Amino acid sequence: MGYEQPALRRRLIPLTILLSCCASGPLLAESTQSSSGITPATGYCVEAGETTTTRRRPGVPVEEYQLPACEDVEEEGRIRAWTDPVDLGPMVPDRWRIVNAVGINENLWDPYNTQNWLKGDVPAWGKDWFYSIIAISDSIIEPRRFPIPVGGATTTRPGSLDTIGQGETTIFATNLILENVFYRGNTTFKPPDWEFRFTPVFNINQVHADEKGILNVDPDVGGRDGRKRRDTFMGVQALFVDKHLRNVSDRYDFDSVRVGIQPFSSDFRGFLFQDSQFGVRFFGNRDNNRFQYNLAWFQRLEKDTNSGLNDVTQDLRDDHIFAANVYWQDFPRMGFFSQATVIHNSNREKDQILFDKNSFIQRPASIFEERTRNYEVTYLGYSGDGHFDRVNLTTSVYYAFGQQSSTRLAGKKEDISAFFMAAEASMDFDWLRPRISALWSSGDDDPFDDEANGFDAIFENPQFAGADTSFIIRQNVPLIGGGGIALMGRNGIIPSLRPSKEQGQSNFINPGIQMIGVGADADLLPELRLSANWNYFRFDSTTLLEAVRQQGPIDEMLGHDVSLSLTYRPFMSQNIVVRLSGAALIGGDGFDDLYGNEAETPYSILANITLTY
Repeated sequence: MGYEQPALRRRLIPLTILLSCCASGPLLAESTQSSSGITPATGYCVEAGETTTTRRRPGVPVEEYQLPACEDVEEEGRIRAWTDPVDLGPMVPDRWRIVNAVGINENLWDPYNTQNWLKGDVPAWGKDWFYSIIAISDSIIEPRRFPIPVGGATTTRPGSLDTIGQGETTIFATNLILENVFYRGNTTFKPPDWEFRFTPVFNINQVHADEKGILNVDPDVGGRDGRKRRDTFMGVQALFVDKHLRNVSDRYDFDSVRVGIQPFSSDFRGFLFQDSQFGVRFFGNRDNNRFQYNLAWFQRLEKDTNSGLNDVTQDLRDDHIFAANVYWQDFPRMGFFSQATVIHNSNREKDQILFDKNSFIQRPASIFEERTRNYEVTYLGYSGDGHFDRVNLTTSVYYAFGQQSSTRLAGKKEDISAFFMAAEASMDFDWLRPRISALWSSGDDDPFDDEANGFDAIFENPQFAGADTSFIIRQNVPLIGGGGIALMGRNGIIPSLRPSKEQGQSNFINPGIQMIGVGADADLLPELRLSANWNYFRFDSTTLLEAVRQQGPIDEMLGHDVSLSLTYRPFMSQNIVVRLSGAALIGGDGFDDLYGNEAETPYSILANITLTY
């Protein structure tokens, strides 16, 4: 340091003093000067005649003192260590409580302007054990309409058409999420040494339908003559322990292991597998975080029927997921993130029959002969996310192959061979971001051969093309006359013909889907965002639909999905988020073939408020 220029040296002195304040251990509470004249915390010298000040508390007078000339410092070219004893005055226990030492008190209700042990700002126990809680209230009101089936024995309108009923339903639901995190270690530059996480979710939901027999198999169960259902449930969405195994570089590249119920996403947009399931996951990074990896095994939990939350009171499903992926930052060019994935799904639920709590069959799917089955399928995938100059790009490509038990012929096997691809590009123009989206999920063009060519996900939750503001993605649209299965599952984009994605099995004999869409996000105000989306959907193949419905030609054109949403954040943070959206499906010829020309335009309205502490 003795070779630095005096001007630079003057800038380094106060910086070093500031950094010393952030180090654990005793701190100077008042101005102090050592007998040697060298500042105790640094040991620096200055040119003759220069002065500096020590640290001080607000309201304490500043004391100036003279540092020795540089030529008097021993061992020129090195920083002189301070070893002289000195009275340090009042102490604070550690660096976390510096602000308390100068009179700033803790406020548990204010996580922003004061230190808060409920948010991990100071140790909750000992010197390095921290606790953090995130409390979220997520409430929705959702009126909607789509074609629903009705039987002559259960309709509320005797004498009316006994195929398509009145499709109005209304959902009221609230989730209270309490995420509790207890961890140990200095997390400034590295992961915690230990982490324990527990996230219970309390759900209250109520659904009203205009037709009977929709909410429960028994049309007389529930209020208002079987047209109203109220339910509560407590699920566990996270319960795991995370152990930091080792650091492998001076920049804290690391290896860790996590055991328990934990979230996992197979790609950037949740196309294949995005869920919280029980498992073991090894993960870490290399080369200054340029490479990241995951090696994981999961065994799926049963889901509650009406809330979709994990039900830990039931046995684990005989459904196993083995996942391996690697992320490569700045590849193939800077600003773009590439990911390669291999996932194997082993489902051994043959000879298992499951009815949900509303008495509808879930496994096997009520399609063709309701034959139980196993399947072994492997997914090879590439996903990318980032930008090329001003163009933002997200993309995913998957190929699925394997075998499954035949859904029609006992003792026979069907070869699985299917593909999926999706991409979304956008560009920012100040406050406006227009985007274009495209997706293709292969369909099965012959349900009676020994091949299954329809792509299906494990547990999808696509954040794509409008996400849950889109009618097609959000709504669980039934395939009337198809045996109690859904054409499109809730929060899904693949027409997999499952009873539900929560409790059903993947189905690789499905019609597939093709989509192209445009949209835009407009930040009208810092607090207010307007989003608009138009998506055109068509089936990849309708041969299966014709066989299931025993119906003549069905056109591939499903229709146009249009949606509009407003998101308001009054404090420009995620603490209060209010969202209002509306979506409609303008049916095409294929929609009319399935539901009739008289079917009213399906729509959904979503009012959502999220409060976060």
